[in-house]
Amino acid sequence: MFSLRLPPWLPRELLRRGRAYKTVRERMRLVIELSWLNVERGTGGPFAAGVFEIATGKLIAPGVNLVVPAGCSVAHAEIVAIILAQRVLGRWDLGAPDLELVSSTAPCAMCLGALAWSGVRRLVCGARGSDAERIGFDEGDKPARWAQSLRRRGVEVVQDVLRPQAVEVLRAYRDAGGVIYNGRPRCR
Repeated sequence: MFSLRLPPWLPRELLRRGRAYKTVRERMRLVIELSWLNVERGTGGPFAAGVFEIATGKLIAPGVNLVVPAGCSVAHAEIVAIILAQRVLGRWDLGAPDLELVSSTAPCAMCLGALAWSGVRRLVCGARGSDAERIGFDEGDKPARWAQSLRRRGVEVVQDVLRPQAVEVLRAYRDAGGVIYNGRPRCR
């Protein structure tokens, strides 16, 4: 049996709010706040994501990075949010109504693949993959034109939303001695 558990603080934080996040910036602010809380409370890495209804801003499912506490290399925030959204909605296709994935950092190679298959219609990113790599994370081998590739598949891509704030979480995590998992040098 395999299961992932969200940190106990996460549902309480979101239930207290009980509101829609009308703009892309509001959604990104929430996701960045979740990434801060994940770091501050020691419950995972400096990444968070959420699946939202595009039209209403309703949060369908949050996700935070659970790699270290779960001992699972695929427990990235985007994967967690996609899995939870599929469970909440009772279906594997997140394409109708139109849903978006808002991520504190652009997807790594693994999350890029999962995102393409999930059915979401839009991806909104804060920090860039290069920002995560600068602090030591290995983002994997992504196509140079990954955003254009998603667009060809019908997924709108919006980048650099509140990027400085998202990068600050990454830096704070590194500066606090956070575990940089899968940060080994690449073989040549």
